[in-house]
Amino acid sequence: MARRSGTTGRRMFEREDQLATVEAALTALTKTGGAPDGPPRGGLLAVAGHAGLGKTTLLAEVRRRAAAQGCTVLSGRGGNQERAVAFHVARQLLQPRLARESATELRTRLGSWYDIVGPALGLCTSAPGAPPDPQGLRDGLDWVLTHLALRRAPLVVVVDDAHWADPESLSWLAAFAPRVEDLPMLLVVAYRPEELPEQAAQLRSLPGRAGHRPLGLEPLTPAATARVVREWLGPNADDAFCRACWSVTGGNPFETVELAAKCRERGLRPTADGVHLVRDIAAAVKGSGLVARLERLGAATVRHAWACAVLGTEIVPELAADLAGLGTEAAADATDRLREARILTGPEVPGGTLEFVHPLIATAVYRAIPDAFRVALHGQAAWCVVNAGLGPVAAARHLEETHPDADPWTVRQLRAAARETLRAGAPEAARRSLARALREPPPPDERAAVLYELGCASLLTEPATTVNHLRAALAEPIADPELRQGIVYRLSQVLAHSDRLAEACDTLAHEARTATDARTRLRMRAEKFMWDAFRVDEPDPPARSRRLARLADRLTGRDVTERYVIGLRAWDATLRGEDAEVAVRHAERALAGGLSWADDTRGFEVPVLSALVFLYADRPGRAEELFAPGIAEFERQGWRGAHLSFAYTLLGCIRLRRGRLAEAEDFVRAGVRLAERTGERTPVQWYGAGALVEVLLARGRVDEAADVVRDYGFHEPFPAAVTFPDSQTVYGELLLAQGRHREARAELTAVGSRMEAKGIRNPWWCPWQLHLARAQHHDAPATAVATAYEAVARARRTGTPAAIGQALRVAAEVTPGTAERVKLLEESVTCLEASPAAHELAVSWVALGRELRRTDRAKEAAALLYRGLEGALQCGADGLAAQAREELAAAGLRPRRLRDADADSETLTGRERTAAELTVRGEATAAVAAALGTDENEVTRLLSSVYRKLGTGPTGLPTSLTP
Repeated sequence: MARRSGTTGRRMFEREDQLATVEAALTALTKTGGAPDGPPRGGLLAVAGHAGLGKTTLLAEVRRRAAAQGCTVLSGRGGNQERAVAFHVARQLLQPRLARESATELRTRLGSWYDIVGPALGLCTSAPGAPPDPQGLRDGLDWVLTHLALRRAPLVVVVDDAHWADPESLSWLAAFAPRVEDLPMLLVVAYRPEELPEQAAQLRSLPGRAGHRPLGLEPLTPAATARVVREWLGPNADDAFCRACWSVTGGNPFETVELAAKCRERGLRPTADGVHLVRDIAAAVKGSGLVARLERLGAATVRHAWACAVLGTEIVPELAADLAGLGTEAAADATDRLREARILTGPEVPGGTLEFVHPLIATAVYRAIPDAFRVALHGQAAWCVVNAGLGPVAAARHLEETHPDADPWTVRQLRAAARETLRAGAPEAARRSLARALREPPPPDERAAVLYELGCASLLTEPATTVNHLRAALAEPIADPELRQGIVYRLSQVLAHSDRLAEACDTLAHEARTATDARTRLRMRAEKFMWDAFRVDEPDPPARSRRLARLADRLTGRDVTERYVIGLRAWDATLRGEDAEVAVRHAERALAGGLSWADDTRGFEVPVLSALVFLYADRPGRAEELFAPGIAEFERQGWRGAHLSFAYTLLGCIRLRRGRLAEAEDFVRAGVRLAERTGERTPVQWYGAGALVEVLLARGRVDEAADVVRDYGFHEPFPAAVTFPDSQTVYGELLLAQGRHREARAELTAVGSRMEAKGIRNPWWCPWQLHLARAQHHDAPATAVATAYEAVARARRTGTPAAIGQALRVAAEVTPGTAERVKLLEESVTCLEASPAAHELAVSWVALGRELRRTDRAKEAAALLYRGLEGALQCGADGLAAQAREELAAAGLRPRRLRDADADSETLTGRERTAAELTVRGEATAAVAAALGTDENEVTRLLSSVYRKLGTGPTGLPTSLTP
């Protein structure tokens, strides 16, 4: 059985089954040895075994065989002393391969991922700006490893002692593991089953080349133990002696090899006469016996071994000597003695590093250090690694093991380490360092800053704790106004995101009242305006809207704070149902100076809301133009968790309003998938589920929408904030689609109470009145008409054709009298033909065709139904298409051949562009028709197609039309 270092070349015993599995996995990966045709097959090999059973030896053999078969091998190993060092294992795996290239070559090869993964892997320093979120960093590491697997195929990744891997690396590898079978890559992981953290459970159960269970390593049998003993002590070793060796070691391969080696060193003859000495010799292999053996080597050697145990793995000899307080020659002598005693191993060459022969030895030596001396050694180690130029992160893991001593140097190092790890995408490691800095404690004038930094580090993982830290920071004397402003902003942000909007607003109001600086007061007011807009229990929404309007009208947008206020005014105008052009004008003012989506000192809410203003002003094309760079900014910054999930979900909502339902579903599902990675029942997952229900209902897939509601628990109690889309409204729409009118009416009435209290009166943003009118129609038809007509009036006030057309169609649905219904539907079609809302137009075409068929206007009905069917199919509205077919069948007609898909591409035809350009110049419809040699109806159809393709209505056409 080979030793830990894997350099002895000794044979492994009773591991034939495991080696056969390894060989089969490598054969499938490399397609050698007569493997079946087809692409290389990757997989996972998990090796589970207690300490000393030969995991490392088996992995060394995996590396040897993989290299012999031409595989690229990446290797890493967890360490008991390095578990607190973020991405320690990831760096071991990836850094040696990537560090061979220059920074320029790496930036070219990794592209936008360079700035995201580079700091975590030690390839570069952090770039300015907000750090990546943990999910974004994991995505970057996924990309790098996938890229290597494809470029350096076949790839074998070997991770030893995974139970001691740092949490950041371990969670990444566990999440990546299911992908390996789709890559030319074999992932081999060894661990002690009783010590593997729960976060890595996927490494236990993922089916790989060994099936659903990990490769287990069992102790050696007496026969195998005898073979090991005879390899070390000669073929004539007595059976009784070999049996005694098995008895005292329990067949543990490491202990067996060490016992045999010690017997050989002592010159013990392996006969029955030496059996009585075996137990005493075995006791020296581990535990107290090992410690006693170490102490006999001398005080200097003991100090050197202790220093190595504190430093962990990959021990730099010079650093160990410095920590042990030994000169060069004394340290070299101590190292030689430890090698001879089979405690340390490592190459005797300049630049080489030392290792303990086995982790069991390292653990025994570390635990043998007296407690007080061990703490002092860690403190000294921190000084040594900083003096060696290894940086504060290397020092932090040692400082976290020391006792608090009110040392400013310790606080500085821990804060610097936290900044570095946080910017590298490891907030939990930063949190540990800052929590330790707080216990030091810091000087009184630094305490608020440490609490603030600690709150920022725990923002994503422990919001309740973050609130406590930030409130404690505010209670401290703060001389720096910028620091105080940052604390208040973060506190309000975490309170708001924890559904504690009232507390967030109270915090901001208090700060606005007490701030002495005018710009600070303005920023606090801006933040309060924003969170007030999301509150359902806001005391006086109309008064807030008036204050916001007066303030925004006075501001010029000279800085980000002023532009935020103006952007909030634009969104408030949208919600309140003011003229859409008023909202657009304010939104353009807000955007004129630029609004970053990834400014972590501001939040992304106002830039997103400013973009959404255009969606509800019949300019979804402009909204998409703003979303594209915003999403790119998230991705470039590594914000691939909740932020990117929100963005994809909202982009899906934009596509929904444009009538591109299949694309909408794709984007929303992408958002939901991202949300699921952030945790269960998070706000972002809730919003994604609501948007998915809305899209599925538009596509006519009611049962699937109901499944989403069940799977995500999308029902009462609903969030206490005003959400997009409004959760309870979507739920009411589903109930309506299921024919549960009474329940839908109750839900939608509750929505109406909330919206009226908030002063939200835009039916295009939240169509609760339209759904309520349909629910009321079954048992209170007169009330339904009144509700629908009120929604029409509100839609007309916005001046948005899509909103008006949608409201008119619902009013027709609940209005008695065929003639009146036809009149309303004709106006609905006219409005929607002047909008980018393709799905709503198709719905109105079908509804009008249905009414005309029932009034014996068959020819007109057929034309509308054909157009409705074509529009439904182009939108991906399967349910609507089925309705159109039923109506055509009822009229005795069959669906005709549809236009080619290219006919509805986003590129304008020559006639469409001419019609649009003439319209923008102010030409009347009749003049446009004359110029095109057609009639006015055809011009209307051409312009309607233009609006849908460009994603704009008539008012936005001049800016949307490009040469």
